[in-house]
Amino acid sequence: MYPKKELAQLVISACHQFHIDTVIISPGSRNAPLTIGFSNHPKIETLSVVDERCAAFFALGIAQQKRKPVAMICSSGSALLNYYPAIAEAFYSNIPLVVISADRPKHLIDIGDGQTIRQENVFENHVLFSANLTESTNKSGNQFIQNKTLVSKALQIAISKKAPVHINVPFDEPLYETVDDLKMIDFSENLEENNQNTNFQDAKNYQKLIEIWNTSSKKMILVGSHFPEDELQAVLTDLADNQSVLVFTETTSNLYHLKFINSIDKLIIPLNEADFSALRPAVLITLGGMVISKKIKQFLRKYTPENHWHIDEFKPMDTYQCLSEFVQEKPVYFLRKLANQQENKVSELAEISNIYQQKWLVKKQERHQKHQQYLANCEYSDLKVFETVLKAIPNNSQLQISNSSIIRYSQLFDTNKTLQIFCNRGTSGIDGSTSTAIGAGFATKTIKKTTFITGDLSFFYDSNALWNTNIPTDFRIIIINNAGGGIFRFIPGPSTTNATNYFETPHHLTAEHLAKMYDFEYTAISNLEELTTELNGLNDFYAESGKPKIMEVFTPKEINDVVLKNYFKNL
Repeated sequence: MYPKKELAQLVISACHQFHIDTVIISPGSRNAPLTIGFSNHPKIETLSVVDERCAAFFALGIAQQKRKPVAMICSSGSALLNYYPAIAEAFYSNIPLVVISADRPKHLIDIGDGQTIRQENVFENHVLFSANLTESTNKSGNQFIQNKTLVSKALQIAISKKAPVHINVPFDEPLYETVDDLKMIDFSENLEENNQNTNFQDAKNYQKLIEIWNTSSKKMILVGSHFPEDELQAVLTDLADNQSVLVFTETTSNLYHLKFINSIDKLIIPLNEADFSALRPAVLITLGGMVISKKIKQFLRKYTPENHWHIDEFKPMDTYQCLSEFVQEKPVYFLRKLANQQENKVSELAEISNIYQQKWLVKKQERHQKHQQYLANCEYSDLKVFETVLKAIPNNSQLQISNSSIIRYSQLFDTNKTLQIFCNRGTSGIDGSTSTAIGAGFATKTIKKTTFITGDLSFFYDSNALWNTNIPTDFRIIIINNAGGGIFRFIPGPSTTNATNYFETPHHLTAEHLAKMYDFEYTAISNLEELTTELNGLNDFYAESGKPKIMEVFTPKEINDVVLKNYFKNL
């Protein structure tokens, strides 16, 4: 059974030939031709998710892990607008999503017809291409050729640029007519090689950068969020052998080495003016996605490096407002060339450079010792819970983390180097974190287990994420419930106002009834002993089960901010 609509057949054929093999469908009538066609295609996996906002983040989680485009299909009208938060996240995180929206024909727009809005170009600020198709039945006509060209261009951009695109497909009634076969529409002439040939070609300029690198005594490499990559790990390890190089990473960088500084805030927060001047690099190289640490942004904007080079395949990021060179190349290629031409002369420069790396690695060790001392005697709180939970996650797992205070707590700890860690840092929103984690867990369900650590507000905000029949049975959710937005007790502004209830949004909600409704196993924890006990604690939580599980850890709202502030004072 395939749709009779020629336009639906064109879109389905294109997706298949461009190797899109996963499609998330939300219910509706106007998208019936697409739903019928995709769900009957033998080479395309279709998954049903009712809530369009959740569906889009679910698709984003799958695309994040598969590193290839995932398509989603919705009906006309406001259904489409619910995709927008995930589209914005994909845009800033370089994740390829293909939005395929059914629409009314143009003659029905703005005349009072139901479930109808202006859908063309609705995402233009956060997609790289919008293909606005026109319904046509003439396969040899200009309109058919134009539709084919638009669809091809959209899919090509999604693949090559790792970005979201939008294909708007108008259908007039009837919508449910079917035929026995999907007509072959050949897209072979539209398929292009998708290898990124963005090598840094300016040899003269490249040699200038090498010279600057080799004559600088203080060099910093800062890596934002990044998919795990062995080759990048290896080249950064080589570069870190140079005593003039400091490598700063974050939880979501997925890079681990004793010489890397992985808890940036832990290092920076206690520094004074003299320390900041000493830490200021002559050369700053940045790569990867968004950086979580606010302190490193403040530091590098105030103590600007003499040279800032951003290395990326797609776009320059002037995060520190001092960008001097954009190298449009895959970072590992540029860094490998840099490592191969790096000089390690025994000279006065080398003696000076020895001070730079070694000084800050010593500081790192000092902070680590104070960190351990404080946590050893730390009372039950968000901070203590996070330490305990991180230690219990099984090796070789995937860890998804929600935004706000939860991802910031993760930045204070040395995480298990066998874990792969992700967070929606493109827009840093709490919306969709659970749906993204479920999508990522679904995509890797045959490879590794997934744990999702979330705050209470983020979890309840995206509670419709659990309305999904595709959740793996080994999927685990840990909710750290401090009865409101705990981060607003830590940052200085909200407490100076008389509107704290609007910032913190205090509540007495629990996930128990949601767990029952969506058939999750549920455990409530209210103290450290319950969290670590053999029965109903973290060990039991990770035991095999026929259902996914939720552990809700209730922490004392009144002292969480005090414990964290004292932690930083202790450093």
